[in-house]
Amino acid sequence: MPTPPQAPPSPTCTLKDLAVRSGISAATLSRVLNHPQIVRPDLRAKAEVVLAEAGYVPHGAARSLASRRTRTIGAVVPTLDSALFAKIVEGLQHRVHAAGYQLLVASSGYSPAREGAQVRSLIERGVDGVMLVGAVHADATIRMLQTRGIPFVSTCHYDPRAAWPTVGWDNVASAERVADYLMDIGHRRFAVIAGLTTDNDRAADRVNGFRRAIERRGGALAAADVLQRPYTVVEGRSAMASLLRRPKPPTAVLCGNDILAFGALQECLWQELDVPGQISITGFDDIEMAAHCRPGITTLHVPATEIGERAAAVLLTAIAGEAAGGADDHVNLELELILRGTTAPPAGARPVARSAAAPRRRAAASMEKT
Repeated sequence: MPTPPQAPPSPTCTLKDLAVRSGISAATLSRVLNHPQIVRPDLRAKAEVVLAEAGYVPHGAARSLASRRTRTIGAVVPTLDSALFAKIVEGLQHRVHAAGYQLLVASSGYSPAREGAQVRSLIERGVDGVMLVGAVHADATIRMLQTRGIPFVSTCHYDPRAAWPTVGWDNVASAERVADYLMDIGHRRFAVIAGLTTDNDRAADRVNGFRRAIERRGGALAAADVLQRPYTVVEGRSAMASLLRRPKPPTAVLCGNDILAFGALQECLWQELDVPGQISITGFDDIEMAAHCRPGITTLHVPATEIGERAAAVLLTAIAGEAAGGADDHVNLELELILRGTTAPPAGARPVARSAAAPRRRAAASMEKT
């Protein structure tokens, strides 16, 4: 005769109720929920079965009142339609989840006002810390976080002078390095396909870095040589098409990220141009696409997952109450220049002595995780 179904657990079932039923103490059940790593594996397994069968979910509001923590972290990124930001969020989530925290993610659409609204919403939900992207934020957003004592960190840039922690890299210096490499192999006629620089300090800094390197070595980058476009393949193709219509097209095009570089490359291939024989193209970020198109895109490798993990470490340290303001609050990750098939000396050029350590050439079919 089949066993009759058990009555569903009461929606008001408490840990004390489960302790009485299972013989496992309420304290142990609580530790399995909040700090499972400190519970003996065999006991933890038994407790997890008890909790799962009961469908037990801790009462978040009550737990928050007791601990003054919700064990949640918030992240606001410019867009969710980005392989780079997805990797950063993945790294952040991996680290905070291991520490027993949940992650709430929002996007700002590159709008400081929308970012402020998203931060306010996260604060209203009681987050214990927040990850932001970039150096520039509305004063009201920073004030909102600081006056409530909520730890936050900004990523994708490095600024040891900032009043809050930063985890990233120097976008100006990194862009200079790419331009220097192209000049080292003989290029002198440049154009830039940049991201939209309004409300995007990373895009603006990369343009400044390209320009500074070119001018430092006696060249010039006119305003007309810089085309700003949204980060899409279509816009990269459109920008490159306009550059190729010039009477004297550039011999090298520096792109603000790999998506724009891929679009620029596709336009050249559709027009049956030899890349890099007739024109060289560089990207920025080293997303997976850059290694697996043909030819592979020369680019700067951004360790996106590591950035998310390091940002999480900074936040968790601050949430734990350790003093902020030290050198460890600012993490500078130097980007690696990866040489692939989209760059070569221009026809007839003689390469000059390199201005920096030789970059590493990585095969277009590289399977290294980024």
